[in-house]
Amino acid sequence: MANENVLEGVPPRESPQPQDFIRHSNGHAPPAISSDNHSSYAQEAFAEKKAIPESHPLDNSSEPSGQDVEAGRKAAFKSAARRYYKSYFKHVLYAVIWLLFTGWWIAGLILHRYDLGWLVPFLLYLVITLRLIFLYVPISIFTRPVHWAWKSTASRLVSMIPEHFRIPLGALVTIATILVGSFASAEAPGNTRADRAVSLFGLLVCIFCLWLTSRNRRKVNWHTVVVGMLVQFIVALFVLRTQVGYDIFDFISMLARELLGFAQEGVDFLTTTDFESGHPYFLVTVIPAIIFFVSLVQLLYYTGVLQWAIRKLAVFFFWSMRVSGAEAVVAAASPFIGQGESAMLIKPFIAHCTMAEIHQIMCSGYATIAGSVLVSYLSMGVNAQALISSCVMSIPASLACSKLRWPEEEETLTAGRVIIPEETEDRPANLLDAFSKGAWLGIKIAGMIAATLLCIISLIGLIDGLLTWWGRYLNINNPTLTLDLIVGYICYPIAFLLGVSRDGDLLKVGKLIGLKLVANEFVAYSALQTDPQYQDLSNRSRLIATYALAGFANIGSLGNQIGVLAQLAPSRGGDVSRVAVSAMLTGAISTFTSAAIAGLLIQNEEQYMTTATS
Repeated sequence: MANENVLEGVPPRESPQPQDFIRHSNGHAPPAISSDNHSSYAQEAFAEKKAIPESHPLDNSSEPSGQDVEAGRKAAFKSAARRYYKSYFKHVLYAVIWLLFTGWWIAGLILHRYDLGWLVPFLLYLVITLRLIFLYVPISIFTRPVHWAWKSTASRLVSMIPEHFRIPLGALVTIATILVGSFASAEAPGNTRADRAVSLFGLLVCIFCLWLTSRNRRKVNWHTVVVGMLVQFIVALFVLRTQVGYDIFDFISMLARELLGFAQEGVDFLTTTDFESGHPYFLVTVIPAIIFFVSLVQLLYYTGVLQWAIRKLAVFFFWSMRVSGAEAVVAAASPFIGQGESAMLIKPFIAHCTMAEIHQIMCSGYATIAGSVLVSYLSMGVNAQALISSCVMSIPASLACSKLRWPEEEETLTAGRVIIPEETEDRPANLLDAFSKGAWLGIKIAGMIAATLLCIISLIGLIDGLLTWWGRYLNINNPTLTLDLIVGYICYPIAFLLGVSRDGDLLKVGKLIGLKLVANEFVAYSALQTDPQYQDLSNRSRLIATYALAGFANIGSLGNQIGVLAQLAPSRGGDVSRVAVSAMLTGAISTFTSAAIAGLLIQNEEQYMTTATS
């Protein structure tokens, strides 16, 4: 009775086995496991079926068309060329590049053996050589011993300390480093230990204000705060107190200034030779440099060089400061490509960021200046070492200050990983396309800067006219009532806490800081360099002011940040608006911490002032 429905001569169907429901990644089921040859027969049949191209039942043509043959030939040629490149050509190209830089280095050793002219070729040769080596040799050969040494020394030493003592001990080490690094050196004119004490007090006030207004003081990750302040101080100590650090940043600033010189060739082509030297206008000196630099950045972004540098920096801060991957990427990218463009690097994650991450993303943009405007300040003659070092110092400073003001209270999506998604939309077709799109983007950025400056300076003139009229009506004539006078008195305590010289410079630096917060840093730097009332600032006050102005924290950037992030993640527009003001003020305070640390470490102001004007 059990087999009455089974056809004669046909074996009964076996019950399905568990392996029948297992699927490979290609969607096909694996062959059944049995003692007979059914599985091998099924595999052969399936292979034959794949080998036979499927055709339409009504299609009786068996010969391929001419277009199909031509397409097949092109595909075969491309495949062969790709295999040839991967097998032979790229190795020859790498060898030629290595021999070229080796020859340059050897020529430098011969021609400049009595000076340091061989140093630049050697550094480039070293970088190229290491990069080519790591294309063939796994980098783990070098990282594993370093990792083992770190685990065997530092990690083992830290593990011996009880966990609840680690943060206090780290804070004590940071405080001791700051005190010794600041006060151990001898005094100098305009840089007494009393001046340094005022700057130290200002640094403590900045940290205390962030802690006092913290959203949740119990959730503060003190590891991030302590390490951030320590890294910020070490960078400043390396630049302002060591000859090696000064020489490195002086070399970088020299390269930046020479890079700007190439934009003059384009100006000379569009006008006449040496037109810039005879007409030192903003539109002629600054705007072309911005356009050229932005197009160059787009070229580096297309080739992947910029992403590589950002990823390396992000990995360091992610590992050392225990922040999320999105925060590390934006913080590392902000000094290079600006506040809006840095957020584009994590566009897929913005909609899923926590409130603390959004606060940090915005704070990183406010705490520093972008490379596109950095070159314009260099063209104006602002201290190059101060600008470049402040950009580097702003990365750990923004992370520490933001996590103190708005601690993380949620689970982050990018915790434990650093990811820079590949650009998929509007990707340039080649290098020429990337450079041309960068030029167009540079025109838009330069035009926006010029239009913003025109409107802001005109608005300030209107406000000053109204205030002056009102002041004369109230018999306030000496000094004349103006906007910069009002914000100068408001920011007077900030200038004092930063350690500005107290010989008539406090109100002047307070005016500059107020102009930066109310208008923007362009207006403040322009006044610092060209306004006669600021030309008699002491070297100490001028250098501290240069650090204090190096940030995008102003009312105009507030609207810009809200617009960019709300466009990238429309569902988070309300959250962005809620944290925007806090992020702007936190970014300004993080910039002030860099200025206070500069006030602690300035020792030879004349050296920096000479470099800035040369």
